[in-house]
Amino acid sequence: MQFIFRFGYLEPIKIPLSLWLWQYALLVLSTVLIAAGGYVINDIMDQDTDLENHPEKVIVGKYISESKAYTIYVTLTIIGVGLGFILANMVNHPNLGVLFVLIATLLYFYATTLKQIALLGNIIVALLLAFSVLIIGVFDIFPNTFEVNREQMLLAFAILFDYAKFAFIINLVREIIKDIEDIEGDNSQGIKTLPVLIGAQKTSKIAFVLLLLPTLYLLYYLNTYLFNNNLYLGIIYMLIFVIAPLIFALIKIWSAKEKADYSLISSLLKWIIFFGILSIAIVTYNTKHHG
Repeated sequence: MQFIFRFGYLEPIKIPLSLWLWQYALLVLSTVLIAAGGYVINDIMDQDTDLENHPEKVIVGKYISESKAYTIYVTLTIIGVGLGFILANMVNHPNLGVLFVLIATLLYFYATTLKQIALLGNIIVALLLAFSVLIIGVFDIFPNTFEVNREQMLLAFAILFDYAKFAFIINLVREIIKDIEDIEGDNSQGIKTLPVLIGAQKTSKIAFVLLLLPTLYLLYYLNTYLFNNNLYLGIIYMLIFVIAPLIFALIKIWSAKEKADYSLISSLLKWIIFFGILSIAIVTYNTKHHG
């Protein structure tokens, strides 16, 4: 996702970027390592519920010991945060290193505490995905923003922010759907997710409304920006790879009954996030070459 933004958007629009390519690779690596650490601590804390919800996916306690998993978690997180501090010093903003500590801390508290609080855990995970988009602007745009290029740089950051909002809302819906999928295991383990508290059907309707909002916004965006600028490649791409799957996901959410239905919707939403992010490269290319 981060490489798509760099090569599909930031470099083609030719704004003065802060990071050399190898430094940008460090940013991506730091993001991946901290996220991987988050997955490990989550697996450690979820052993009982995963045995009930996804026994085929259990690794900790089955293939590797809990103590070894903790070692892997600490190693991944320390290296990821350390790279973040190195990067912050490279752009002459050492205080930005605190962001990586904050992200790693949130992932830890999500796994240990926050995920057991209805909706709050879902929001935290969705925010962290959105921030992995915004952090590109923080490190690659912000340090090179001056009075002379402020308007151009703010526009680039604003577009990143739009994609971060898209990633947030789709991932929030996906997290809610995953909770519906795991309702039985969560309930038996005493984890008070939204579906456990209000039921799968009511939660489905909330997910439906949340997903309807970006779908309607994207149709508006297609009409006001892509159609008005004759960006037909972008229009075709968005209709086939983003809007059509969104409409299909809406239909499935409305009619879903079985665990397999929610599993399908969860996988579909993951692909919608990917193709949605990829659209930045398609629309940028179309904007530069449509004439």
